[in-house]
Amino acid sequence: MNFFRGVMGGQPAGPQPSGAETIQKLCDRVASSTLLEDRRDAVRALKSLSKKYRLEVGTQAMNHLLQILQTDRSDSEIIGYALDTLFNIICNDEEEEQDAASMGKQKAVAVPDENPQKQVDDLGVQFTDKLIQEPENVTLLLTMLEEFDFHVRWPGVKLLTILLKNQCVQLQAIILVSPMGVSRLMDLLADSREVIRNDGLLLLQQLTKNNAAIQKIVAFENAFERLLDIITEEGSSDGGIVVEDCLILLLNLLRNNSSNQNFFKEGSYIQRMKPWFEVGDDNSGWSAQKVTNLHLMLQLVRVMVSPTNSPGATASCQKSMFQCGLLQQLCTILMATGVPADILTETINTVSEVIRGSQVNQDFFASVNAPSNPPRPAIVVLLMSMVNERQPFVLRCAVLYCFQCFLYRNQKGQGEIVATLLPSTIDANSISAGQLLCGGLFSADSLSNWCAAVALAHALQDNLTQKEQLLRVQLATSLGKPPVSLLQQCTNILSQGSKVQTRVGLLMLLCTWISNCPIAVTHFLHNQENVPFLTGQISENLGEDERLVQGLCALLLGICIYHNDNSLENYTKEKLKQLIEKRIGKENFVEKLSFITKHELYSRAAQKPQPVFPSPEQMLFDHEFTKLVKDLEGVITKAVHKSSEEEKKEEETKKTIEQHDSIVTQYKELIREQDSQLQELREQVSSMSSQKELMQSSQAQQLSQIQQHKDQYNLLKLKLGKDSQGQAASQADGAQVNGLQTEELGQLREEVEELRRQQATLHSQLGEKETLISTLRSGSSQEAGDATGGPVNTDMTQELEALRSQIQSQQVEISQLQTERTELLRRAEAKSSEAGVAGGSSEDSALLADLEGRLAAQTSETDRLKAEVQGLTEGRAGMEQQLASATSTVAILQAEKAKLQGELQESKKEQDDLLMLLADQDQKIHSLKQKLKDLGEAVDDDDDLRDQTDDDYDEEEDDEEKDD
Repeated sequence: MNFFRGVMGGQPAGPQPSGAETIQKLCDRVASSTLLEDRRDAVRALKSLSKKYRLEVGTQAMNHLLQILQTDRSDSEIIGYALDTLFNIICNDEEEEQDAASMGKQKAVAVPDENPQKQVDDLGVQFTDKLIQEPENVTLLLTMLEEFDFHVRWPGVKLLTILLKNQCVQLQAIILVSPMGVSRLMDLLADSREVIRNDGLLLLQQLTKNNAAIQKIVAFENAFERLLDIITEEGSSDGGIVVEDCLILLLNLLRNNSSNQNFFKEGSYIQRMKPWFEVGDDNSGWSAQKVTNLHLMLQLVRVMVSPTNSPGATASCQKSMFQCGLLQQLCTILMATGVPADILTETINTVSEVIRGSQVNQDFFASVNAPSNPPRPAIVVLLMSMVNERQPFVLRCAVLYCFQCFLYRNQKGQGEIVATLLPSTIDANSISAGQLLCGGLFSADSLSNWCAAVALAHALQDNLTQKEQLLRVQLATSLGKPPVSLLQQCTNILSQGSKVQTRVGLLMLLCTWISNCPIAVTHFLHNQENVPFLTGQISENLGEDERLVQGLCALLLGICIYHNDNSLENYTKEKLKQLIEKRIGKENFVEKLSFITKHELYSRAAQKPQPVFPSPEQMLFDHEFTKLVKDLEGVITKAVHKSSEEEKKEEETKKTIEQHDSIVTQYKELIREQDSQLQELREQVSSMSSQKELMQSSQAQQLSQIQQHKDQYNLLKLKLGKDSQGQAASQADGAQVNGLQTEELGQLREEVEELRRQQATLHSQLGEKETLISTLRSGSSQEAGDATGGPVNTDMTQELEALRSQIQSQQVEISQLQTERTELLRRAEAKSSEAGVAGGSSEDSALLADLEGRLAAQTSETDRLKAEVQGLTEGRAGMEQQLASATSTVAILQAEKAKLQGELQESKKEQDDLLMLLADQDQKIHSLKQKLKDLGEAVDDDDDLRDQTDDDYDEEEDDEEKDD
């Protein structure tokens, strides 16, 4: 302990050890001490020396400190000291502050190094490289974050953050492959201690920079939900630095990451952004933090609808922003008063990209009015700021971008803007967009000239109708002089030699105007002064600034050649090319034309749609115009070099191609018709297939039902056979005849009821089959009649009607037989119960004989009907063979009908079996009568026997009740 007193306490006598020696002794103590307290004190001492002796501690103690993190994890205090020490030797900012403070106190007069900060940064990077040289060290630090102890978790967060600052890419790669590495870092956002949560935000900011894989993992770890919750808890735009950190992290996750953008949109997080932009009426006194927060929030919206995103994703986000009211909220800020200038500028840029290319959003923006008296459209108010030279340059650029986005792929909006310039729609009592554009086009401010010219060019972009409509615009230049067209006034200003920016803007307007519009080309060439002016400008040897104007003049003249319809005799294509060859030279013309694309500002404008320029003087090119130049440069060069013979050949080729295209178009139409017919046939086949499947399923159900009835019928036959044997045995025993016959007759009664139910079921099934046969007959009759002419269909219909009538008559007879069978069973029961008491009757015998005769007659009639049905079935089979040759569809239907007829035959057979069952029952009754006669009992007539049987049956029931 004396050693630590020497280090931490007062100064002992004798020579003092140097810093390096002290650090060496502390490192030895850390490595060799067996007591945890000694190691803890040594690490504490190293922490206190790590700021002053950063190089020595980092060089000698880093490995020992990492060893402490592995071996002494159970002691949070020593772990915290070790992490703090590592942070001190790696962090660059604190070293700089420490050096500055010590230099201020000691007032050192030594000459400082030329690059002290560079040396400090290099030292931090060197120690970082040494630590992450072994990936296990980073994994060890990540495991430290699982400790909930504040003195361990917080230093671990700070250490990982500074490591990411020094070597971001290398550390990202290590964390990405570390198991649960990103998940451990995401848990920091859920920590209840704000300091850890806030530093965790800074750590995630560094971690997600320019690494799409980590960005996706963080997003799918529910980062959006947590960050939006933190922003809401902290007060949204009115919150502090924590809101700013959350917004920066959100920007890192979403910028240039289409997967995360789609996840953000699908998770309905765009709707949660709307409350951020609810700005009250009192907009005075905005704090700097609120301005920063709102600026980042606007950037976040722009990331989702950036023109660099895929068109589908951008359109989907634009739709969501309109539906949730976010666009309406942004327009409210746009028209509010007291909003800071930079927020207003960024809001204009944000609204621009939200409406760009979206017809619904563009229509809504066109309907927005400023809160003025009288109300004015927001577009007019913004254009007033654009042509006002007293407004800030960035604000004017933002308004121009907003106007361009409003007209982007918006032919309706283009027509509305051009209409405000036409004589029939001009309102002298109000300011219109067209009036403001014309005013800016001819004002004394060159920037207003350029902005107005570009804005008007966007009103004509890819819209032939509006290019022709704008030719009607007439301008009154001064009193007493006739009005001139807008096209002529633009060329007049060009010839007056105004500023370069003005001339560049007017030339871009004219090139856009007459491009792909032969009528506009004719109007331009109709002025005799225009072509000499252009050739004079191109042929002169001017300075560097004028070369751009010469290139644009060459482009304008080239458009006059390429889109010329040769309607003016003096300025046909051939004559213009001859003029170029004589006065300018083809090679010189092409060289001047190519200077446009070689200009530095051309390349800058071609990168993105938003006009961003460092200064007003450099505002020369428009993004859409660069696309036009790219499309026209090659074709104009070819057109200038082509001879008249080549042009004739090309025209002939074009005509041939047009004829070929017309033939191809006809074939395409024919193919479309065939496709439609094929589609209809496919639908018919599909519907017929579905009908076939339905019929097959119904047939399978009927077959299963028929099989079930067959099984039930076989079971009943077996039961009836057993019952008849039991009755014969019981009747042989004279002492037990009455009791056994009573039980058997009860069973017979139940079986007869079951047979009735089965017969009813069979009747219903037979009716269903007849209905299905009728349906099939009607369908097959129609198709067969169409295919064969109808004779076969008529014969088949008649035979089916005859078969149907026979089946109905047979059903009536079966019903009569069922009724008689019921009556006979009832009488048989009465006779059986009085077998030993009642007398016989001759009338009953006669009745039974009559019934037997009728039953035999019905049986023979049934046999005859079966024969007829069989004959009809054979005849129908022959007719089906004839119908099979008509069409495949009719054949399928006939096959189905044949199956149904087969089922009908099965049903008939089952009915015949039922009739046989009735015959068996009658035979049993006859045998019972015969047995009664054998026993010596006389059979009385039907009425006496019925009365006596009823009385005896009542007496037997009374006796049974008494016995009970």
